Amino acid sequence: MNAEEGVRQTLPDYITGVCVAVMQELETTLPADWNVPVHLKEAMDYSLQAGGKRLRPLLVIAACEALGGSREAALPVAAAIEMVHTYSLIHDDLPAMDNDDYRRGKLTNHKVFGEATAILAGDALLTHAFYSVVQASRRHGIPAEQALSIVEDLAEMAGPRGMVGGQVADMEGEQGLTDLEQLQYIHRHKTGDLIVFSLLAGGRIAGADAGQLEALREFGTQIGLAFQVQDDILDLVGDEGKLGKKTGSDIKQQKVTYPYFIGLEASQAEVKRLTEAARSAVLEGGFPDNSRLLEIASYLMSRDH
Repeated sequence: MNAEEGVRQTLPDYITGVCVAVMQELETTLPADWNVPVHLKEAMDYSLQAGGKRLRPLLVIAACEALGGSREAALPVAAAIEMVHTYSLIHDDLPAMDNDDYRRGKLTNHKVFGEATAILAGDALLTHAFYSVVQASRRHGIPAEQALSIVEDLAEMAGPRGMVGGQVADMEGEQGLTDLEQLQYIHRHKTGDLIVFSLLAGGRIAGADAGQLEALREFGTQIGLAFQVQDDILDLVGDEGKLGKKTGSDIKQQKVTYPYFIGLEASQAEVKRLTEAARSAVLEGGFPDNSRLLEIASYLMSRDH
């Protein structure tokens, strides 16, 4: 039972254990013999260590372990997706994008290190993520073909068809979304694609077959959208202390959200429907141990921040 000896861990303990392991991996991800400018490394570490849910690394590990795979082999890929996610946040916060001064209660990267260094720290994290993926093969013996597929997936889902495309659609959407389909496109790509990637990557590390990969893709597609709809809901009714930001920010920024299109109650029902669809995909996916994935789906549906 990878990293779970004796009595089965509760989900909170499991999540904490994964977060600790991922942080340890991130702290050593730059080889000690590399001569990296100190200021650049400080800027990279500043945002990597800013906390957050670590949802994407969690999904890499949980998907891998659902198939009996090695947590140690999955950690370089879990670290990689956290680097990509972090780079996207650094760039999102820049004056040319969302122009935010704070994230998770701390000054944003460009407010501490300046815009040029923040841009380059984001660039460095994105680039180094691909190096980290390869370490699953170099250090832990994951077959090169599987590592190559993970690299291909990451390039696709973080790039123009994926997260970056979703970000552009979101920026264009600020001029006024006219239908729910446009909003779904933004949610599925800006947020959802990295969630799908995380699950597929964990599956590939563990040697998932085509049917299991498809089940993971479906699970990720459904919980990725549910996650974002829940964010839309929490912006209206969440606890500011837990969220770490003011509620109602979407309204103030005139952002169009799920509740705007279909109402609060219908949005809450949609989160439940999407979560059940995700759970069904896992239940029918042929996993040796699907319990963590099912627990994570329920946890995300009921989260309050």
